[in-house]
Amino acid sequence: MAEEIRLNKYIAMCGICSRRDADKLIASGKVTINDMTADPGSKVTGKDTVKVNGKTVKPATVKKVYAYYKPEGVVCTERDDHAERKVIDELHLPERVTYAGRLDMNSTGLLILTNDGDLINAMMKGSKGHEKEYSVHVDKEVNGSFLRQMANGVYLEELDVTTRKCFVTKTGAKSFRITLTQGLNRQIRRMCKALGYNVRSLNRTRVVNIKIGDMKPGQVREITGREKAILYEKCGLKYNK
Repeated sequence: MAEEIRLNKYIAMCGICSRRDADKLIASGKVTINDMTADPGSKVTGKDTVKVNGKTVKPATVKKVYAYYKPEGVVCTERDDHAERKVIDELHLPERVTYAGRLDMNSTGLLILTNDGDLINAMMKGSKGHEKEYSVHVDKEVNGSFLRQMANGVYLEELDVTTRKCFVTKTGAKSFRITLTQGLNRQIRRMCKALGYNVRSLNRTRVVNIKIGDMKPGQVREITGREKAILYEKCGLKYNK
């Protein structure tokens, strides 16, 4: 890598975290360039030595992508010292990976993990409208009014935002399937609460073209071949085998 690139992109390319989270690491003084504390907006080349929390990091040479069925109780964080079960600790993968889009501790289902920072960045851009599908059970009967309001967008007072229109279909007396194209914090739970419902269980079953299929909680599989190529294509990235 001869050309200069922004430090946050470099850290993402190393599979450490997203560019947004990299900015937080830099701002907190946890990143150095050639043993000097990095400044926000810094740029680096392949000749520089970049360390995060004292450990040298380098971009991945082989881009790996995994699907993981997150069980309930596993936390999507690396910064919570009090979390009993963290995603990265559960996986024991040979590469350093991070996830594109989190699930809260009580939610289950599909997480996409990769050491490709460009893929993480592309998948997390809300403006791209990448689809994520969920199966949800609630505490009251699902009726037509609820489905229409969910589909047309719900105003979330605590975030001062109205959710995007989405696809919602009833799957049972107290259950539904919903496809979102944005990723607000605890979005489905907030939407349901705003309409007087409480979520009893929430399972993510698809991210872009990747489906959870017959995977079991705790299982991980590598995404390869045509499935991987389609994911990159839909995220607007060039796919190299």
